Amino acid sequence: MAEPYRILLVDDDPFVRSGLRLLLTSDPQIEVVGEAADGNEVVEAAQRHAPDVILMDLRMPRMDGIEATRAVRALPRPPQVIALTTWDVDDAVLRSLDAGAEGFLLKSASPAEIISAVKAVVAGDAVLSPRSTRQVLDHYTRDGNRRAKQEAEAAVAELTEREQEVAIAVGQGLSNAEAAERLFVSTATVKAHLATIQSKLGVRNRVQVAVHVERAGLLR
Repeated sequence: MAEPYRILLVDDDPFVRSGLRLLLTSDPQIEVVGEAADGNEVVEAAQRHAPDVILMDLRMPRMDGIEATRAVRALPRPPQVIALTTWDVDDAVLRSLDAGAEGFLLKSASPAEIISAVKAVVAGDAVLSPRSTRQVLDHYTRDGNRRAKQEAEAAVAELTEREQEVAIAVGQGLSNAEAAERLFVSTATVKAHLATIQSKLGVRNRVQVAVHVERAGLLR
């Protein structure tokens, strides 16, 4: 049997942490290895428990989840981060994605959605539905910044044709498996292309890949 996915819970509300622990541990593939009540505790907890995924509350009293995400993603072997939020796409969510979060979940999400999200980021997918992806891209591109558009066009032009196809699929909110099916390649091949794309574009996650292809006009 494969090792369970290791999860660290970060939320200043002990009742939220308790509920998440109960929910997540109902799945035998998931183990909650630790908890933290404030962003100041996250880096030390991540180093001590070596989680695969951190469920990160964005609004905490001292160090918020955005700064904690940035700090933990700077570690040598960083865990994936899923932002937890009360609201849908807002400024805090966007800043958490900029800081390196792989996606976000509403705290009102169903147990099945939360468990699926954890498994998705371990598999290399982002926690963004096509609808949420569209909302995020609209927020990023609303200002029509010409310089950002030109920089994105130049960066995306450096991708191979296949890499651009993978990047477009990511921008459309497809999972790795869905992109692989569309392009008639293996999921492992999509993951390999995505790693190269992120390196070429100088970005840290799928959301930022999607922003580049949107700004470059490849989604229109």
